[in-house]
Amino acid sequence: MISSVTDPNDAAVLLSLKNSWQNMPPSLDKSNDPCDSRWEGVTCNNARVSRLGLSNTSLKGKLYGDISGLTELRSLDLSFNPGLTGPLSPRLGNMKILSILILAGCSFNGEIPDELGNLAELSFLALNSNNFSGAIPPSLGKLSKLYWLDLADNQLTGTIPISTYHSPGLDLLLKAKHFHLNKNQLSGFIPAKLFSSKMALIHLLLDGNRFTGTIPVTLGLIKTLEVLQLDTNALIGSVPSDLNNLTNVNELNLAHNYLSGPLPDLSGMNSLNYVDLSNNSFDPSEAPLWFSTLPPLTTLAIEFGSLQGVVPEKLFSLPNLQLVKLKYNAFNDTLNMGDSINPQLQLVDLQNNQISRITLGYEYKNTLILFGNPVCSSSSGASNATFCQPPHQTTKS
Repeated sequence: MISSVTDPNDAAVLLSLKNSWQNMPPSLDKSNDPCDSRWEGVTCNNARVSRLGLSNTSLKGKLYGDISGLTELRSLDLSFNPGLTGPLSPRLGNMKILSILILAGCSFNGEIPDELGNLAELSFLALNSNNFSGAIPPSLGKLSKLYWLDLADNQLTGTIPISTYHSPGLDLLLKAKHFHLNKNQLSGFIPAKLFSSKMALIHLLLDGNRFTGTIPVTLGLIKTLEVLQLDTNALIGSVPSDLNNLTNVNELNLAHNYLSGPLPDLSGMNSLNYVDLSNNSFDPSEAPLWFSTLPPLTTLAIEFGSLQGVVPEKLFSLPNLQLVKLKYNAFNDTLNMGDSINPQLQLVDLQNNQISRITLGYEYKNTLILFGNPVCSSSSGASNATFCQPPHQTTKS
């Protein structure tokens, strides 16, 4: 018998889901009244189902359009149930007051329905870590209240949709703080029109795609940005000179591209704690001044680069520094780590440079790798030192 406490339509929808999904929580077997008996994962308001949260409960099945019958549903979270498969029903777009949709970590596939752009109240959309394919629907640009957009770790292709006279695009999402589009197969240029000073983005994750072309100068307009990941693409050209206007950025990753021109000037980016510029084609240069002037820096990585000259002694006394990863550059002359090495410093990897002498001064006790430098040649007298051993043999002393 269907309960009179729960709205009959809502009760019918939930009972249908219960019968079509495997591994539903055992508490659902106690009653046919979802609201009165407080089914696990079900929240009600005035006899209407307002929230359905069954994250990480080993559910198996498909997400049929029937669920759109929960017309008062504001939050739907079915995340981290890899047994949930199949395409998403376009009828999900009928859930007019839905504000939270979290389907991350499942096994949904097919294209993301255009109809999701009809969810005018949506503030949080997480479809990451599924098997979605096809293009990003331009209709998502209609979600004017969206705060969080996560489409990462799928198989999405095509370009980032930008608004035109006839169609919406992601550049219209002025309230969004998170664009997570990483780990897909997106391609084309990163559109300059995607960014404007009206945006509120704090996380821009575009890494692990197939983007080409240059980094848009307009990126420098988003002063709110805190995390910028553009690594593992095929970007070319110089890094925009005004990148250091983004003074709130704490994580910057441009590694594994084809960027050229001068090494970016990160002076004044005094929030930076993580920098990776590895595996690009920047012009040969000495270590820039900013190596020694960014107090929050914990990780500095410029591997397979074109740095030369002396490694600055002041680098090793930065107060928060933990990892220095500068292997396969052309640093030369004497490595002097100084007498005020930050005690948090765990790793200094300078293998395969041109360093010919070393002055340790203060006894650095954590991992130092100089394998492949002239200082470790058989004639140097240091070849048996711990820092001259191949990395796989190097252990903390």
